[in-house]
Amino acid sequence: MEQTERENNTRAGDAGENKLAVMPVGRLLASLAMPAIAAQIVNLLYNMVDRIYIGHIPGSGSYALTGMGVTLPVITLVAAFAALVGFGGAPRAAIAMGKGDNDTAERILGCCTAALLCLAVVLTIVFFVFAEPVLYAFGASTETIVYAQPYLRIYVCGSVFVMIATGLNSFITSQGFATVGMRTVMIGAGLNILLDPLFIFVFRLGVRGAALATVLSQAVSAVWVLRFLTGERTMLRIRRSSLRLSPRILGPVLALGVSPFIMQSTESLLSVCFNTSLQRYGGDLAVGAMTILASVMQVSMMPLQGLAQGMQPIASFNYGAGNMGRVRRVFLLTLASCLAYSFLTWLLAMLIPAGLAGIFSSDETTVAYAAWAMRIYMGASCLFGAQTACQHTFVALGKAAQSLFLAVLRKIILLIPLIYLLPCFFEDKVLAVFLAEPTADTLAVCSTVALFFHTAWRAMREDPGASEETAKENA
Repeated sequence: MEQTERENNTRAGDAGENKLAVMPVGRLLASLAMPAIAAQIVNLLYNMVDRIYIGHIPGSGSYALTGMGVTLPVITLVAAFAALVGFGGAPRAAIAMGKGDNDTAERILGCCTAALLCLAVVLTIVFFVFAEPVLYAFGASTETIVYAQPYLRIYVCGSVFVMIATGLNSFITSQGFATVGMRTVMIGAGLNILLDPLFIFVFRLGVRGAALATVLSQAVSAVWVLRFLTGERTMLRIRRSSLRLSPRILGPVLALGVSPFIMQSTESLLSVCFNTSLQRYGGDLAVGAMTILASVMQVSMMPLQGLAQGMQPIASFNYGAGNMGRVRRVFLLTLASCLAYSFLTWLLAMLIPAGLAGIFSSDETTVAYAAWAMRIYMGASCLFGAQTACQHTFVALGKAAQSLFLAVLRKIILLIPLIYLLPCFFEDKVLAVFLAEPTADTLAVCSTVALFFHTAWRAMREDPGASEETAKENA
């Protein structure tokens, strides 16, 4: 498949065309989205497998899982900084490629690489030095800090690998090399699956072993990405001359990347808000259940992110080329696919919550508690396909202001205040905290869809001057 991708892109380049511009939209979306979905699912295994193994450690599994849960905000924040640069730079590079300006696209890639390396150094120092106070602030207790602190300190030592593997992989998929991007994640995650039980149980390293396995796996993924982006197969190449921070390039990248950054970094903030509130009203049991709910929500949302990532190169390239018919067609296809998938995952959460919770813990009390909470917490997740399709299309079109507003709306304007306000109106405080999620989701989806069709949809209309023959070719 990788050979086919390379041949398609090479032939398109020789003909002055790119498969993003000429391949039928349905087949193109499938060819890009399926590897991206697979990559997103496999990417979950980095931390998901850790949680599964840790949650089943004999005797201490429940406390270890809760300790793992309070490290999630930091892990999410590191990934968010990778998204800030990578997900902001890749669409800009794709738009430049759509205009036929590959030199600018390569300068964007080099600038983003330098920015990712600088961020990795800063994040490693900050979170290694201040690990203990940060974890207590994020909901750790005296029983769980002994598991959370060693895991976090080992994990952040591999921040540079996360930055490279996650941030630069988007530049691979933005060129149409979806299979290569998928392999980036699959190589590391597959290695993590093999190393986790070895380090945790055979070498008896516990949570330290889980963190070490993750870091080594991410390092392998990072090497894979760098080898590809400095090799002969890529259309955009990392060059030493372009490895410099340029405010003129970095400014627009960060302006566009701030939306996916907020989408991910606010997950970190939300984890803190949920964990501290649940610790107050429900103790370690509620926090442990929240770790399971966050894991199930990640599983359900990641394929949606994969669909959106498959759509973005198509929308960005054709938007840059002025081919609005293809932009509109790929959006509608993505919207329908996202809605169908989100409904399916919602149905599973409503019908078999205990089965899903049991994957992450063998403690019957924790599983029962999480199953009760899951039907509340994921009550409106069936609507989230529309949110994902619309919000990522804003990013693909370079609409930084709208995508930023929507990222802020759901989590900062709606969800975080609701976590603290709803308990004031309910006798069952824990119920009220979990109820904040579906309430915010419903309001956010309605606002997002309304804004999208009022603004971006108009920009995606067919050129009225286009000929019927051209319209048929675009389809």
